[in-house]
Amino acid sequence: MMKSSLASFFLNMKRPRMGRRLAAVAVGNFFLGLCVAVLDQIQFGTDPCSVLNLGMARTLGMAFGDYQLLVNILMLLIVIRFDLSRIGAGTLVNMVGVGYVAQFFMWIFGGMPAMQNLSLAARTALFVPTMIVMLVAVSIYMAADMGVAPYDALPQIIAKRQKKVSFRVVRMAWDVAALSIGWLLGSTVGVATVITGFCLGPVITWVSRKVEPFFN
Repeated sequence: MMKSSLASFFLNMKRPRMGRRLAAVAVGNFFLGLCVAVLDQIQFGTDPCSVLNLGMARTLGMAFGDYQLLVNILMLLIVIRFDLSRIGAGTLVNMVGVGYVAQFFMWIFGGMPAMQNLSLAARTALFVPTMIVMLVAVSIYMAADMGVAPYDALPQIIAKRQKKVSFRVVRMAWDVAALSIGWLLGSTVGVATVITGFCLGPVITWVSRKVEPFFN
């Protein structure tokens, strides 16, 4: 099993258009981190994973990037143990990049008086384009097919290793648990959380169809 997973891992690194795939991974994760920072600033909620990590980081008094990297490493070890084939260059970029990009922009926004005490109208005006960019950024990163984040890989592994519960149910339970813990720790659960939960799958499918020729 391990040899098969290692073979899949190395084959994944020899895909067509590797330069384009890696560029898509880098750009997608950069904008994902930026969007997480904006959504945290305007307090409309974020995706379930970020809801959990923001709550945990603040409770532990850790920088967001440091905490996200640490928890990603722990989850990665579990993924490697059970299914290395789900790991790729995109996994590593996501693990390191999103948290620190978000942390950098949180620091930038914290020093901008214009970003403090935003009105509801201003927050809404920021929310709409940020949500669109976030959905597209995640979709492009996923469409590059260079591995998934450990947070996304674990429910896939759980669903695969048992046949009684479908992946959809496993993923839903996974996300609900993450956002519930994050909410209890003080993170905002809002409209952005709902939109990412219900719209991300269809958007990924639509974007993947549009950009597939770019990677082949």
